[in-house]
This record gives sequence, structure tokens and C-alpha cells, in this order.
Amino acid sequence: MITIYGSPKTSAGRCFWTLEEVCQNYEAKSISLKENEHKSEEFLRVNPNAKIPALVDGDFTIWESMAINMYLADTYKPELLGTSSKERGLTSQWTLWANGDLQTPLIEIFIQKVFVPEEKRSQEVIDKAISKLPDLFNTIEMALDKTKFLASDEFTLADLNTESVVKICDRIGFDLSKYKNIQAWRSAISERPAFQNYMELCK
Repeated sequence: MITIYGSPKTSAGRCFWTLEEVCQNYEAKSISLKENEHKSEEFLRVNPNAKIPALVDGDFTIWESMAINMYLADTYKPELLGTSSKERGLTSQWTLWANGDLQTPLIEIFIQKVFVPEEKRSQEVIDKAISKLPDLFNTIEMALDKTKFLASDEFTLADLNTESVVKICDRIGFDLSKYKNIQAWRSAISERPAFQNYMELCK
């Protein structure tokens, strides 16, 4: 049995989505950060970094959401990684880029708008982060000129991992409407049953 620690409403959500994509039964265990359950002796045996998500599959334990997704795809549905070395390379490329380049400014904005009280927010931090977004989204937009999805014309983990970061825009109110390829790409993704199952979990 697979056990996923975390909530679908957090960064663990991309792991719940991947579990739905690979059609595996799993048990979800919520970890309360407010009650410091992530620092409990029991959870530290799962992830000594005291962070969620983490996943246990039999006698195997793995943490870091993107790494969890790569493991799940490789183990249970390898075609999600791509069906050629080039596609697999692109899946790794987009995963690393989304987690590193794209997520950083989006999270900076998210923290300011969601966690920092309005009177203490730094508009300078928000504006600086926003200024980085057009080039980043143009990178996705141009890639989607060539193929329906990021690694090929078939959905892969490149799309799942990248969209899981792009979704932050919905929380911070960043308008993506001028990016027509991204809009079409997100629409195609939203029609996937696994994505719809994941969104139900977020309610």
C-alpha cells in the first residue's frame, strides 16, 4: 500500500494528481503543521527534513514532490516520463525548470498575498517577482507552438509538474489570458479524469 503524507491543497497536491494518473490505490495521511506533527518523532522517521509531502511505498520512502512524481511514473506508468530518450529528457528539463525558475517568483508573490498581513506586505517584492513572469510564461507559450503538450503531442509528467506550478497563478490572480497556447494546454489538461479526481480532492 502506498501512503502519501500531506494535503492535496498543498504542494503535495501534484503527488495526489500523479497517484490518480498512475491509477494506484493509496492512503492519505494529513500532517498538521499547526500542531507540529511534521516535527514528531514518527514523521521524522519518514522525512528527516520535517516537510511534506513524503511517500511510503512498501519498504521504500521518498520525499520532495517532484522526485515523488518521477518515482511514481517510473514505477507504475513509465509512459508518463515519455516514450523516447528525447521525451524523457524534456520531461526532466521541464520538471527542473518549473520547480526552480518558474516556481520561485510565483511563491514569492503567493507568500506576500496569502501569508503576509496586508499592512506588512512588500509591494517591491511583489512587483519584482511579477516582472520575471512574462519571460517565463513566454518560454512555455513558445514551446507549445511546436507540440500540443510540452514534451510531445501526448501528456507527460512534464505537463503535470509544470501545470502544478502554473496553477499558483489562479491563487495569486495573475492573468494568463494573453497566452493562447497556455490557455489551450491548460484546457486540455483540465479534461483529464485524473486531474478532475485531484480537483475533487481539493474541495
